Amino acid sequence: MNDRGRVVVAGGSGLIGAALTRELAGAGYDVVVLSRSPAQVEGLPNGARAVAWDGRSAGEWAAEVEGAAGVVNLAGANLAGGLWTAERKRVLRRSRLESTGALVEAIALAAGRGAPAAALLQGSAVGYYGSSGDRELTEESPPGDDFLARLTAEWEAASASAEDHGVRRVLLRSGVVLSNAGGALPKMALPFKLFVGGAVGDGSQWVPWIHLRDEARAIRFLLEHPGAAGPVNLVAPEPVTNRQLSRLLARALHRPSLLRAPRFALRTVLGEMADTVLASQRVLPRRLAALGFTWEYPELARALAALLG
Repeated sequence: MNDRGRVVVAGGSGLIGAALTRELAGAGYDVVVLSRSPAQVEGLPNGARAVAWDGRSAGEWAAEVEGAAGVVNLAGANLAGGLWTAERKRVLRRSRLESTGALVEAIALAAGRGAPAAALLQGSAVGYYGSSGDRELTEESPPGDDFLARLTAEWEAASASAEDHGVRRVLLRSGVVLSNAGGALPKMALPFKLFVGGAVGDGSQWVPWIHLRDEARAIRFLLEHPGAAGPVNLVAPEPVTNRQLSRLLARALHRPSLLRAPRFALRTVLGEMADTVLASQRVLPRRLAALGFTWEYPELARALAALLG
């Protein structure tokens, strides 16, 4: 068994969760990945194991939370997993609130037995802020009022009662996580590889991004930093516009950036989900920087070169 304590990760088989599991196990933690199908979780590193849960209630798995160094909640249905129909919105909301409720219940049980978890790192997203044009957004900025902003705010609020049990709570407001393994980057890169890439909309919207490596490192940093609490923006320190992103992506792939995806076409294809692609969020990582975190990939050109070069 690793000797730095136990960390329970819900959503540990997803893009961010898998990277975080590798980061934590490599640093000497005993990592427990909660999964509805633990036998199907593949590629776990030494020091990590999968444990069954239903994502809705505190079952036998809740014993893993007792005395844990931390609980990380990344569980929730994929936002890009389908058009945002009324039913899909219910799935997105239910998957986040039920899993968060189960984790908070387990945290309360552990505290009641005199073995509280040290921290809860609650998944969230910069979607909390809505679209804000060129205005700089920090952790002090108010929430937006679109579907994703309301969903994110509700997701965060669902974990608030963990603090009643003396558990330090950090809200992980993640930006667009860049990785070759999945997420947004392969989808963004494909049109460029086919020589039809370019800016989305007018290209002026700000894109808050972070390399997957820095995302995992930042979550571990916040787990280990006792002074970290409340919302923290997990983004690189240099946001870029969609037009800048397109040019840098084209350069990394040795392709032109000539075409443009018009707004009406995106809304026709993606429906309400297009609003997330067209949103402008100039998000700054004020608290992460103030806590002393250092990025391996602070600049987009460097991040894309590492991922696509």
